Amino acid sequence: MIEPVLRGAGHQVRPFLRSAGVSARSCSLPLQRAITDFGADHGFGHVPKKLQEHYGITIAGSTVRKITEEHGKHMREQQDRVSLPVTTLGCQQQIGEIDGSMVPIVTSGAAAGDKRKHKTLQWQEARLILVHAQGSVTPKFAATFGRSVEESGHALRSCAVAAGFGTTTQVHGVGDGAPWIAEQFAATFGPQASYLVDFYHVCDYLAAAATVCAPDAPHAWIETQRQHLKNKERTEVLTQLTAYVEAKEVANDHAPVRACVRYLRNRPHHLDYKGALENGLPIGSGEIESAHRYVIQHRLKLPGAWWKADNVEPMLALRVVRANEDWEKYWGKLAAAA
Repeated sequence: MIEPVLRGAGHQVRPFLRSAGVSARSCSLPLQRAITDFGADHGFGHVPKKLQEHYGITIAGSTVRKITEEHGKHMREQQDRVSLPVTTLGCQQQIGEIDGSMVPIVTSGAAAGDKRKHKTLQWQEARLILVHAQGSVTPKFAATFGRSVEESGHALRSCAVAAGFGTTTQVHGVGDGAPWIAEQFAATFGPQASYLVDFYHVCDYLAAAATVCAPDAPHAWIETQRQHLKNKERTEVLTQLTAYVEAKEVANDHAPVRACVRYLRNRPHHLDYKGALENGLPIGSGEIESAHRYVIQHRLKLPGAWWKADNVEPMLALRVVRANEDWEKYWGKLAAAA
């Protein structure tokens, strides 16, 4: 377009830029929103074509990356500043889950020359947290990366409060057997929380042990043990396993029965499947595993996508704001402050 420029003594006035609320080499807030909207869901290299298709605007991929990541940082900072004290009774029952997902992280060597030749790829864990009231289908999410397990516990509490946690709320945690997850539920909620090891994760251990305990009828044996666990009969399962525990000289990698026994003995208070089923609570962590696909993996595990560690949390913040349906709120605040 042709832009009129008014020139005076030692200065110039650009009426269009003033009326449009933009400056040279910058993007208006509506355009930033469109860019971030695409960048939150698609690879940065694909966004310029979409902007051209839908808005007739030509933007470089580097600008798309810069704007998207900058808004992700703002969202991350807002999440860190959230203070949510508990002052009400809250809902009666909540369900909470935590699980990790591996993200590809690229690092560049310090050697001189073409740094592209000195890149290495590592996989690091991003943790996803969800909490919702029993019966609700709209969980509250949070995500952490490169932070301590205590930080994940703080994120868990923020999710719970946002989902209606109060002074009388009971939180039912469910997840894999990682000890730190159960510890964070206990440290975060104290006596208001209980934790259950994912039933199907335990069944994986039973399936491996069945090849030793009942090689001729493994499926029937597994089903029997499953019913024992659902009836809160952990001792019966351990009795069945103990008779087949491998000798000490057998390496751990070749001792599935020993592994199963150790797993069950180390988690005596996290196996109350009977109580959970009676109260209509889940015994599996399928909800968080599914959420990994549409919250984290949909964007951060695109084919060929590698991330710098510093950029992972901003992108996670974008995905979480979207999943929590806080997108309109974020942009509304920016527009009001403009």
